[in-house]
This record gives sequence, C-alpha cells and structure tokens, in this order.
Amino acid sequence: MNTPWPESLSLGEIIRRQRELTALPMRQLAAMAGISNPYLSQIERGLREPSEQVLKSLADSLQLSADSLRPPPGELDERSAVLEAIAADPDLTGQQRKALQESYRAFREITIEHRRDKGRQRRTR
Repeated sequence: MNTPWPESLSLGEIIRRQRELTALPMRQLAAMAGISNPYLSQIERGLREPSEQVLKSLADSLQLSADSLRPPPGELDERSAVLEAIAADPDLTGQQRKALQESYRAFREITIEHRRDKGRQRRTR
C-alpha cells in the first residue's frame, strides 16, 4: 500500500497516518520495530528524526518500503542543508553554485530511484 502523501506532511505524520491506516497501536508498532514507545511517539510528533535503520524497521513492520514513508523529494530539496550551504558559500561563483546544485539534485534523484527499485524488488519476492 504505497500512498502518495501530500507534500505538507512530515515524516512523523506520514508514519503516524500509515500506522493508523493499518490499525496498529503505537506500542505494538514500536515493539515490532524494536524501538521504545516514547521514541516512536517523538518520531510521530516530529521531535526526533529516525535513523535509516529505524525507518527501515518501521517500514518493514508496516509492510512498506522505507521510501514510501518519506515525504516527496521536491519538498526535501527546498529545505536541504546541502543546498543552503552551496547557496551561502561566498567563495563560489554563480555558475559554480548552479552546477553544484544541479549535480546534487541529480545524485539525489538517482539514489531515491535506486531505493525505490530495491523496495519494489523486495516486495515482488
């Protein structure tokens, strides 16, 4: 069940909504993912960001790919610390900034697509 999430939702909100769609109590999902109930609560409320390993455990417990829980990549690009750092670097010319930003976005798209492909392969086995 891969739901296209609205861009305004945070990762924690997406996890909470998916948990609610599967009718899992928070305690049960936390136990299935091997994390504490308070930690899952903090993730869902946006107070903590889960590691990739925790995100994968949550996704596996919900029988989803980790990528399906992530907010759309476009929204993440706008708030990217890497893009902000490139834009703020006074030692780069405009052309250099543009080239670095385009390269960064291209690498991210490749990585995200690769993760999606891996998730699809796992679900078809």
